[in-house]
Amino acid sequence: MHSFLAQYGEYVDGATCPGKLYRLGHYPGLVPSDNLQDVVYGEIYKLSRPDIILSRLDDYEECGPKFSKPTLYERRKENVTTLSGGVIAAWVYVYNRPTKGLQLIESGDFLRIK
Repeated sequence: MHSFLAQYGEYVDGATCPGKLYRLGHYPGLVPSDNLQDVVYGEIYKLSRPDIILSRLDDYEECGPKFSKPTLYERRKENVTTLSGGVIAAWVYVYNRPTKGLQLIESGDFLRIK
């Protein structure tokens, strides 16, 4: 999916949002948190065709009307903080299932786990 975003989206900046990150096998799951010390790291992309690209991302993330409830993820707009210091609203995929028994990624950065 990273190559798809690179083709149809323009990388803007790294970003953080309040939340906890869990390991769901070979991919992560973001769960919102009100604790300001819980931070998840990600990337922001400006999409050239949001209508088409978001539909494909929804399929990839198993959310939306095609999938039975509860969907694996839920796409929602959240305020994120760019690494350059700005705050913007961005689409974020939030894990939509129980986290009991899942490994918490303490760093909040899926790319830094070993």
